[in-house]
This record gives sequence, C-alpha cells and structure tokens, in this order.
Amino acid sequence: MTAVAITIDSPLEPLATQRSSARLWTLITVSLATFMTYLDNNIINVAIPTIQRDLHLTESGIEWVVSSYILVFAALLLAGGRLADVFGLRRLFMVGLGLFTLSSLLAGLSGSVDFLIAFRALQGLGAALLTPTTLAIISASYRDPKEQAGAVATWSAVGALALAFGPLLGGFLSEDLSWHWIFFINVPIGLATLALSYRTVPELGARQRRRLDWAGVLSSTLALGGLTYGLIQGPQVGWGSLSVLASFALAALAGLIFVLVERSQADPMVDLSLLRSRTFTGGVVALMLWAFGLFGIYFFTSIYLQNVLHFSAIKAGVAFVPMAVLMAAGMSLSDRVAAAVGAYRSVGLAMLLMGGGIASVGLLGTGARFWELMPSFAVIGIGGGLTIPLTATILGVLPEDRSGVASAVFNASREVAGLLGITVIGVVLSARRTAELRLGRGPVTAYLDGFHLAVVVAGILVASGGVVAWLALRSTRRVATEAGPVLQLAA
Repeated sequence: MTAVAITIDSPLEPLATQRSSARLWTLITVSLATFMTYLDNNIINVAIPTIQRDLHLTESGIEWVVSSYILVFAALLLAGGRLADVFGLRRLFMVGLGLFTLSSLLAGLSGSVDFLIAFRALQGLGAALLTPTTLAIISASYRDPKEQAGAVATWSAVGALALAFGPLLGGFLSEDLSWHWIFFINVPIGLATLALSYRTVPELGARQRRRLDWAGVLSSTLALGGLTYGLIQGPQVGWGSLSVLASFALAALAGLIFVLVERSQADPMVDLSLLRSRTFTGGVVALMLWAFGLFGIYFFTSIYLQNVLHFSAIKAGVAFVPMAVLMAAGMSLSDRVAAAVGAYRSVGLAMLLMGGGIASVGLLGTGARFWELMPSFAVIGIGGGLTIPLTATILGVLPEDRSGVASAVFNASREVAGLLGITVIGVVLSARRTAELRLGRGPVTAYLDGFHLAVVVAGILVASGGVVAWLALRSTRRVATEAGPVLQLAA
C-alpha cells in the first residue's frame, strides 16, 4: 500500500497568520448564524398545532408551511456553495444572513397561509446561501488540523444545542406568547450576527475568476429538488402516485445529467474525482448514516413522547436537552479523544455507541417515566458528540478553492439523509403498526410496536456507519511539512 501526498497550496494563506482573537470572533459569528438556522429548522415543529388553529389550515396547508422551507433549502444547497466559491464566502454569508433575517420578519408578520408559505420558502433560500459558507469559513480560517478540529467541534456543538432548545423554545413561545415569535426571535439574532460579520468575517475566496457553471447549478437543483419533493410527498400521497414517481424520475435524470456535465467541465462545480478517495466517499456515507439515524429517531421519539407518554410540548422539549448538552460536551472533547486513539477508532466506536443508544430506546414502553429516558438519551448524546472528527477529516480531503461547494456537499448529504431517515423509519413504523392493527392490537400498542422496530433498524444503520467510518478513516493521517498542510491517503 503506497501513500499519495497531496500538498495544499492555499490561496487563503494570509488567514493562517490571523490573530487567534480575530479567528475566535469569526468562529462566534458563523456559530451564531448556524444556531439561528438550526433553531428555525426545528422550532416550528411544536408550534404547528397553534399555527393550524390560528390560520385555520388544512393538513395540506400545514404540511407546506414546514415543507416549503425544507424543499428550497435542500434543492439549492449545492447552488449556494458554488455561488460562494464564485463570488466569495463573506459576500454570500452576509447576503444569505440578511435574506434569512428579512424573511423571518416577514414570516412573523404573515396573516395568511399563502404569505407564510412564501416567506418560509424565502427563508429556505437564505439558509441555502448561508449554510455552505459557515463550515467553509471555518475551514479557511483554521488551517492547523488541531485548531480546525476544535473549531469544527464548537460549530457542531452550537448546532446541537439549537436542535435541543428548538422544541423547548418553540413550545414556550407558541403557548405563552404567540406563534409569530418563533420567527421574530430570529430578527435580533440575525441583525446582531450581520453587524458582527461586517467586522469579523474576512474576505475569503473568489481570488481567481471562475465560471458559475449554470448547467451544474441547474441540474443539481433539479436533482436535489426532485428527490426532496418525492421524500416529502411520498408518505402523504402514496409512493405510487404520479407526482412522486415523476419527482424521483426527474431527480434520477437530472442527477445523471449533472454527472455528465461535471465530467466534461474544465472547472467543474463538484470534482467527481473526489469519489475515488476512500476517505471522502466513506466519510460522506458514514455521515449520511449518522444523520439518517439521528434525525429519524429525533422526529419519531418526539411523537412517542407526546402521543404515547402524553408529555406536553415543553416537557418533550426538556427531555431532549440533556442529550444535546452531553452531545455538545462530547463534541468539545472529540478532537482530544481522536488525537489520543486515532480518528478512525474514536468515530467508529462512537457511532457504534450511538447506534446502541438509539436501539435501546426500543426498550421503553407506555409507562416510561422521564428519568427512564435519560440513559438511552445520554448514550446517544455522548456517542453523537464524539463523531465530530468525521467532519474535520472530510474537510481535510477537499480542495480549498472549492470550500463553498464542498461545505454544501457536506450539508446536502446530511439534509437528504435526514429526510431519508424520517421517511424510511416512518415506512418501517407504519408497516409494523398496520400489521399489528390487523392482528387486533390497540392503536397505542400497535404504534409502540412499530416504533420499537423502527428504532432498532435506525440503531443498526448508525452502527453500520461506524464500521464504514472505521474502514474509511483508517487510511488517513495528517502530517505537517514546510510547504503547508499535507493529507496522506492510502492508495
């Protein structure tokens, strides 16, 4: 087995000499932006009943209040990454942040479902422009592998806290104030972050003139949009419906066109040769399995807590807080653990631990008390937090001049995997519940049997991601040379 050395000659080299205090403020700024977008993606779920009553929404209407954001966001992530590489990370960060903040204000002011859906879609556009820049800015600002791993861990921990506090904050705002405040809360955070970004985010990227690659942007948007639409609509209208089949066909055709276009481009949007890297491909697969399990279990466990255990929205939100706090703690320690035992060992074992924690939720029944949830939730949190070196390792194999679209690939993989997790786990749950109902089981018992099988399947998939991560990351180690960071890949 030989080692191929890839020397990274960065056009952003002056950032390596940035003062640590300046880089810390950059990290704080992008973490605030991440917190806001992650919070918004999650906070709306517990406010849905209140919005439905206030605006007299049909099931279809309330579905699109949630789905319009997800659809636009997922469809345009790769396009947003390419725009960042062409026009500069700082510019796209500020444009996306400004658009997201404005659309949050307009969504909060909405008095009809049509306007609310439109402004939710506009939020998705802002998030698609903003999100790819956050990880890319961190990658460009922190070139030392150890410092970069710590910065990525902090960024990820902030996102985990937003996911946990979203339901809690959403329940409080919708029950004690008004559902409008779940959108208004973004405005002061967005304005403060925008003001900070003007001073703390340096000019990054766009040092060389590049083409936008319209064919790649359009085909990737259609592929991701078609796939996302099919995953959203399938459980609602049936997997055999014309609209769902057509959306999957569009996704497949557009995906094929995207591959052909990118292979023929002199300056492709996504360098498909990266797929030949075992570290990159295996890392992305492991990341998708991680998101598949975490997003799926989070969604259906929320339903279990409220519909089976009869927790209030606020109490259900509180139940997830210890998981997120432990996940954040695990993330803060993850780079040190990886340095001590190796990233492939720490990530692989952490995903096995996380998978076991998810599967253990299947031991909970109809009479589970709050404290009985905590052991499983704690294991999921600690295991999930210790997987963060996976992100840093994937970043290490990506070309710096395409950091925007590289970050978009990372985020798009996670978003699609999360949707896929909710869909597949939902299909498993629904099939088992239907079978139990036919046997004469009660509705709650039938749901619980389906839920138990679903979490075991999710746990197995996450654990398999641990095996993939072990094999993929084992071939990677970082060394330092006078020429700059070098990544050695086993060939």
